[in-house]
Amino acid sequence: MVHPIENIGATIASGSFGSAGMLVVPCSMHSLAAIASGIADNLIIRAADVHLKERRRLVLVARETPLHLGHLRNMVAVTEMGAVVMPPVPAFYHHPQSVAEIVDQLAARAIDLLGLPYAPLAREWQG
Repeated sequence: MVHPIENIGATIASGSFGSAGMLVVPCSMHSLAAIASGIADNLIIRAADVHLKERRRLVLVARETPLHLGHLRNMVAVTEMGAVVMPPVPAFYHHPQSVAEIVDQLAARAIDLLGLPYAPLAREWQG
């Protein structure tokens, strides 16, 4: 189901709507700041807010760089609230052969952070 971003009354914006977690990809610093301060003025931020209040897994793939102190403070704030901040940093130790492999590994790692009960998608470090 697809909902317009303005529809903060959509089903996914309610704590009674069950989910195993939420990924915000990419998560702009604007969205991160709104989540950190509880300003739920669109559906993404409202759904993220619901995940925090219901103690469900929330993974924010923060996209900006470099970071200033305000960005870092917002990352600390959402982490203290229970979110996981995952900057999209490539894992070069797997020796990816293409950009597609880098993107696939990042996506798999983000999905794995939801903690769903299945085998991990991301390639594990083998030493």
